[in-house]
Amino acid sequence: MNRSKTRILLDIEETPTHYVNILPHLDNPLPPPLNPATEEPIGPEALLALFPEECVKQEVAQEKRIKMPEEVREILIRSGRPTPLQRAVGLEQKLKTPCRIYFKREDVSPTGSHKLNTAIAQAYYAQREGIERLATETGAGQWGSAVALACSYFGMEAMIYMVRISYQQKQYRGMLMRTYGAEIVPSPSDRTEFGRKINREQPDHPGTLGIAISEALEDTLSNANTKYTLGSVLNFVLLHQTVIGQETMAQLASIEETPDVMIGCVGGGSNFAGMTYPFLAESRFRDCEYIAVEPEACPSLSKGQYKYDFGDTAGMTPKLKMHTLGADFVPPKIHAGGLRYHGVAPTISALAEEGRIKPCAFNQIEVLEAGALFAKTEGIIPAPESAHAIKATIDIALEAKKRNEERVIVFNLSGHGHFDMSAYSALLDGTLNSVSS
Repeated sequence: MNRSKTRILLDIEETPTHYVNILPHLDNPLPPPLNPATEEPIGPEALLALFPEECVKQEVAQEKRIKMPEEVREILIRSGRPTPLQRAVGLEQKLKTPCRIYFKREDVSPTGSHKLNTAIAQAYYAQREGIERLATETGAGQWGSAVALACSYFGMEAMIYMVRISYQQKQYRGMLMRTYGAEIVPSPSDRTEFGRKINREQPDHPGTLGIAISEALEDTLSNANTKYTLGSVLNFVLLHQTVIGQETMAQLASIEETPDVMIGCVGGGSNFAGMTYPFLAESRFRDCEYIAVEPEACPSLSKGQYKYDFGDTAGMTPKLKMHTLGADFVPPKIHAGGLRYHGVAPTISALAEEGRIKPCAFNQIEVLEAGALFAKTEGIIPAPESAHAIKATIDIALEAKKRNEERVIVFNLSGHGHFDMSAYSALLDGTLNSVSS
């Protein structure tokens, strides 16, 4: 492979027209959600109070491919799809590895991450039902930014509960959401009964995604003409993200490359799933390794139990079968706010149980060191979340170097770190520790 061929960008006509559904490709049926009161399986109709009807249908659909609305596709194209697949030549040379390393550039989205792929779809489906307002949570702010912009596109209100520690660490993310027209508050907040309860009991609580989800759910159920919008975990969300992997597959095929390893960071799992599910759905990629990277501070997939648990802290969601650290788990105050979630998407958990994906975990010092190396060699400052995938990529490339083994490594650069400079500042100043800000 010629090292000069460093950037591949698909023609606009090759933006995907369908979503890839992983459910028909699981080795075993996905365990159903349970009613927490009865422990009996619930049907999709139980989700209609929260989500648009089309999203609920997609959650349980068994079709292998689901048509993308043309209006959604047009906005995705307008927002920068297809995104580049870029060769990490500088990183390869620095590592002196025989591996060829490629990264999918979701950082070029208007909001700086992959999250817009599903935010646009969910806002579209909600507006089609006449919904005027969406409520949601956000950790690092990538999801909140995407919801804010999607609501702006469709003339809807956006109410965003941002995990308090991230709200404090990433103030410009909050300003971005406000610029797009969203209302944003730190969570736990004084807007909900559950938020007020947490604040009374622990006034300095740093917040968690589980708490912020509970607040957004309470908001949704307490306000008319409001739906809840979700940035990860459920199947319909991961489904919308498969535009990433489909583009990647076509881009690799255009230069006759086949991945040996695919890598993504995992909190709830949306960017990892979006990148890998189209490949996992095809038997010709069965020999590929799929690496899911987590923070050691919140190793839901690596060390969590595979059991039924709530998706939120207050216990308002149905119980989902997933790898979980427990709905009341409070992660340390790491900078990768998007990965501070106690659970993992049920489909990713099922694939891990089937042995088709492999989890690993790193501490935030080594992760941000990897992010800084990537910035020096490729000129792109990655989000702390994405830097987890970079750390795993570097380790695999160096291990292959020891064996003089050529491998094709592909990772998802799920977002940029322009609003995360406090993390890199702490690293460079020597004040960063492995588990907190």
